[in-house]
Amino acid sequence: MTWKIRSSRYLYESQWFNVKQDELTLPTGEDITYTTVVHPGYAMIVPMLPDGRIVMERVYRHSLDRALLECPSGGLDGEPPAIAAKRELEEETGYLANHVEPLGSYYGSSGISNEQFHLFLARDVTTGGTIHREATEEIEVVLYSLDELVELAMRAELTDGPSALAILLTHARLRSNL
Repeated sequence: MTWKIRSSRYLYESQWFNVKQDELTLPTGEDITYTTVVHPGYAMIVPMLPDGRIVMERVYRHSLDRALLECPSGGLDGEPPAIAAKRELEEETGYLANHVEPLGSYYGSSGISNEQFHLFLARDVTTGGTIHREATEEIEVVLYSLDELVELAMRAELTDGPSALAILLTHARLRSNL
């Protein structure tokens, strides 16, 4: 049994995401309206310096009216996720990653959106890149040890969910040598 789409229309379209409304018939025969945020996805990277410290960002988020500690991330812009992760790292922090390792791809809010995020680990990142931030990117680059970040995640003080997941996956990866 499947959900049957009777009609679809876009309620809102922007360069970042769209909002789509579907008129559906459920397998039970009930008719409903379902609204979805359609998003092209993004990439996030855990950038590790040769000394083991992690490059993080304190980013102002207008939707929350506060700054959050996050891993560098950004839109795919039509690129493969690994390329987008490396580009976003350089644009937002000035650090460069030559090689990235995938940590996995996840859906962040599957009940309302198709947004998928792709997580990567970059070891031995270096300085020397060019920062090129968008007008809305109010970012302070900060360095933490991985252990500090794991503690913050476990105490729910690293409140950006994808960043907390990326840090915990990085910790597990490094401990298990996967």
